[in-house]
Amino acid sequence: MQDIYRGIFPIVPTPFHDDGSLDLDGQRRVIDCMIDQGIDGLCILANYSEQFLLSDSEREILQAVCLEHTNGRTPVIATCSHFSTQIAVERCQNAEKQGASMVMMMAPYHGALLKASDEGVYQHFEALANAIDIPIMIQDAPLSGVTLPVSLLARIAKDFTNVSYFKIETPGTAEKLKALLGAAKDYIDGPFDGEEGITLLSDLEAGATGTMTSALACEKIRPIVFDYLNGHRDKAEDQYQRLLPLINLENRQCGLRACKVIMKQGGVIKSDAVRHPLEPLPELARKKLLKLSKDLDLIALRWGK
Repeated sequence: MQDIYRGIFPIVPTPFHDDGSLDLDGQRRVIDCMIDQGIDGLCILANYSEQFLLSDSEREILQAVCLEHTNGRTPVIATCSHFSTQIAVERCQNAEKQGASMVMMMAPYHGALLKASDEGVYQHFEALANAIDIPIMIQDAPLSGVTLPVSLLARIAKDFTNVSYFKIETPGTAEKLKALLGAAKDYIDGPFDGEEGITLLSDLEAGATGTMTSALACEKIRPIVFDYLNGHRDKAEDQYQRLLPLINLENRQCGLRACKVIMKQGGVIKSDAVRHPLEPLPELARKKLLKLSKDLDLIALRWGK
């Protein structure tokens, strides 16, 4: 029987050298730092890993490095999304062979106009479910531009046993999570949210049992999740209120750059570079980020010192 995953499965950032090349030693240090934050698992090659700025060969290198270095210390979810069903299947099979505990997939899309129909989405996940044995998480995110109705997600969950995890991060996440669980609760092992935890309390109230944030403040977010799940809701809310200014800053102004800035400051990585056309974090946001992180005494801010 497969383990049922819950808790915090943060996104692993991809460190680069100042010239934009992969920093593989830094990647290993990032994983060690995240594990020291007390996470329940990791997610690699996701959007906050800058997956859309990586070549295919770089993806293969990073997946191998991350899985080898993690070495079973914590479960690893590998993001394998692609518009092509054939390529997505190959990516998923490779991730399973290399030791991934789960794969995460967005609905097939390419740009604003190339999107699969509902039936095409269903067939895409049917092919993936038939190709591998490990669990599959559907990532329902605005970035794809694909609308995934609750009825379609419930149908997929009911028809394919290993499509049992759902990361919902659309507008109105809590209501969609609640509706999905109402339609297919017995077929869902992991209702998760994302978006840096910006709607975490509402999503937990709706039935979420896990979250996929960045690697910025995992040790602060994990107790919120488990205090809530264990019935200590006032305690969870108090902790969330203290953390919310940082979450809001990350979600609304910093994005994936926040984690890199803090990890560089904390000696985890040598550079907080992002790949063009992404731009460095503006100085005003950087100063606010550093202040809030210092006030919260984040592990990532002092891990390498």
